[in-house]
Amino acid sequence: MTTDELEKLLAQQPVSLLHRLGRGRIPRHFRLGKRRIIEALLRSTATNRAGLESDLLALIKESGMQQAQPRTEPAVHRRQPASVEPEPTEPATNLDAFLQGIGIPEPSPFVPDPWQDEALAHLAETDVIVSVPTGSGKTYVAVEATKRAIELERTVIYTSPLKALSNTKFTEFSKLFGADRVGILTGDRKDNTHAPLLIMTTEILRNLLYDAAGGEIDVRLDTLGLVIMDESQYLADPERGVVWEETIIFCPTQARLLLLSASIGNPQDIAAWLTSIRPIPCHLVRHNRRTVPLRAGYLHPSGKLAPLFQSVGIPHGHASLHPEAKRLFSQYENETLQPRSR
Repeated sequence: MTTDELEKLLAQQPVSLLHRLGRGRIPRHFRLGKRRIIEALLRSTATNRAGLESDLLALIKESGMQQAQPRTEPAVHRRQPASVEPEPTEPATNLDAFLQGIGIPEPSPFVPDPWQDEALAHLAETDVIVSVPTGSGKTYVAVEATKRAIELERTVIYTSPLKALSNTKFTEFSKLFGADRVGILTGDRKDNTHAPLLIMTTEILRNLLYDAAGGEIDVRLDTLGLVIMDESQYLADPERGVVWEETIIFCPTQARLLLLSASIGNPQDIAAWLTSIRPIPCHLVRHNRRTVPLRAGYLHPSGKLAPLFQSVGIPHGHASLHPEAKRLFSQYENETLQPRSR
């Protein structure tokens, strides 16, 4: 099959089939329109054209077999299968309702959420994992726990996976606690390293713990009372996850561990693991209710914005696309299917 024949055959297939072909071949294939995914498939399989052709023909055959299967159920069931929810009867939301609420909220007194009080209460006796959605207030727990540790004259170490995030936290915490009480230690920066609150990357803390395990005790670890590990979902990272594991394993027993994350899929397993390797139990604080509402929209390359779904929020289960989003999808696909200049 020539390249032109293969390209023509790909163009005859639905987008859903092309995305199935793109799995394992094209990173983030789900973001591409039909024309671009065809081009990416041809580029990515230049050295293995036979594999692409074989998979394509197999998917076409499978799709044809599914369409050819006879339907034996009564016509009333074919009109509306039990497994498919009916389309919503209420009118689709408009753009004004979709954007409503965006902006700076009205000032109001701060009242900690029950889960924040729960995390701080348990941190006095146990390690704690906080697994809550983005924007829920994990930083409040970190700040309050730091205040309490410093009041007890204990050193606090705050780790993050990125130097940029460490620099941001250094600036933020310097304003909260005072510049003389906050230090930073990264590969590029070293300021006020004997402060009671130290900001660093996780790799730096792992190296300090390595030195301590080898007999080179660092004075910062003698009074260590709290270790805060932000973005702790990096435990699952194929390359850097071992750094988080070793940091936890070598962390001094007198220090409490506070792990923060919005995207750990199995925090209960992590809590069980910490309990098994540490001398104190680990308490899990977890909830799924978003404090900041999450909405989904579609922005067309022309600049037009539309809600992605018929409802204002993101629906659970069966989701009906907004009519305007459908129209913009079709417009984009038609534009990307225009013949290329040769």
